[in-house]
Amino acid sequence: MAPRPSVTGAADIAALIDGLGKITGRARIIWFLVFGGLFLDAYSNAALSAGLGPMTDQMELTSTQISVLTATAPALAIIFNPLGGWLATRIGRVPPLLIAKGFAIAGALIAAFAGDFTVVWFGRVLVGVAYGIDFAVAMALLAEYTPARLSGRLNLWQAVWYTATTGNLALALLFFQLDTGADIWRWSVGSAAVIAAALLLGQALMLKESPAWLAGKGRLEQAVAHLDGIYGIKAVAGTPDEATRAAAQAPAIGFRHAGVLFKGAYLPRTVLASVISLGQSMQYFAVGWYLPLISLAIFGESFEKATIGSMVFNAFGIAGGVLSAYFGRRLGLRLSSAAGFAGVFVALVAMGLTFEKVPTAVAFLLPVLFILCHSAGPGANGKSIAALSYSSDVRALGTGVTGMVGSFGSVAGLYLFPQIKDALGLAHTFLVLSVVPLLGLITCLVIKWDPMKAASPDEAGEWAAGTDARPPTPAPAATR
Repeated sequence: MAPRPSVTGAADIAALIDGLGKITGRARIIWFLVFGGLFLDAYSNAALSAGLGPMTDQMELTSTQISVLTATAPALAIIFNPLGGWLATRIGRVPPLLIAKGFAIAGALIAAFAGDFTVVWFGRVLVGVAYGIDFAVAMALLAEYTPARLSGRLNLWQAVWYTATTGNLALALLFFQLDTGADIWRWSVGSAAVIAAALLLGQALMLKESPAWLAGKGRLEQAVAHLDGIYGIKAVAGTPDEATRAAAQAPAIGFRHAGVLFKGAYLPRTVLASVISLGQSMQYFAVGWYLPLISLAIFGESFEKATIGSMVFNAFGIAGGVLSAYFGRRLGLRLSSAAGFAGVFVALVAMGLTFEKVPTAVAFLLPVLFILCHSAGPGANGKSIAALSYSSDVRALGTGVTGMVGSFGSVAGLYLFPQIKDALGLAHTFLVLSVVPLLGLITCLVIKWDPMKAASPDEAGEWAAGTDARPPTPAPAATR
């Protein structure tokens, strides 16, 4: 009988997980439960979008109130992306995910039963808190759960996003057929609470703390126990290595250490991940704002036709999200992002130059090209590249900070470009927006880092921004 491998730190944990050829059993269930949180985030956003028209009519919302409602969740994520990363770094990956589900349940129910704009907005605030925390932590945890050779699967979150959006639109059609009337938006928004409750129960029962995070904290006995519980890997806790001892003795990573993301080897990675995250969110939320208008123009003015049209567009997003895992594995996240940005740039320029000047079929194909290139490239990679670029001690902080940058893009897309549209018109807005994917393309070509082409940061022994600088170890009490 072969001796059990000894675990002395996070690098050993990463090596054992990376040695797996596939994800099976409980590990697969856990993996999908974490992905379920990302499904919920997308579903909650789509729930508001699908019911915004009936809500506007029922509550007589102004255009300003509509803008506030749609931008509340991404605006809150600016704060709660890094806060979620900070929590995951200090108390573990699983507790923040459960906390996020609680906020999601409360937010959905408050909005669904609201009697006026203020109460609906407060419900969306809670949904934004959940969205900000969950996305930052879930991607970090998925990166630590997934063997290196399968890390391209992290890009499937994009397909999950579009699937959730399509599912909510389909449910909205069902509620419409049931003749719920103007209250259709309440059913759409409230259904998110049911999904959140199911996920809270499943995650509370099944999720186990990241073995890599536990090992990084020096809790090797728990780390090997969780390795066994998740993957069936039999290992023994050894004597902590030097990096593990130093990490266990040092102060917990917090906001004051966020600067390490912009030093040494981590600087170009943070810039690349931030630019991809910012660019993809800005172009998606800006153009996504106009897709319902395009859908109405192509498929008709009725609720059913417009909703079905939106589902058709989202179907291409699902296809692109699935393809992103393949392209990420074959090309790497950097080059697949560059190719996606190039395709989006071409689509936006073409949309700007030909708007209202081409046949309906062409008008339909250009947004399809945009969605496919976006979801197969930077749309997926904006989250994945950050989760794979940092060692476990700062991974959640890194995904939180880059997620915060992406949320700025979301807010800019929702607020800034409608104003440009009013000033310049829709065609010129597309041309102005084409600068965003162009800058993303240039950045991807200039910065050469790609986590798919490099060793795992944990296995490479990186710590706190890839430099020799570590957060200071506490001085002995006698010298303080």
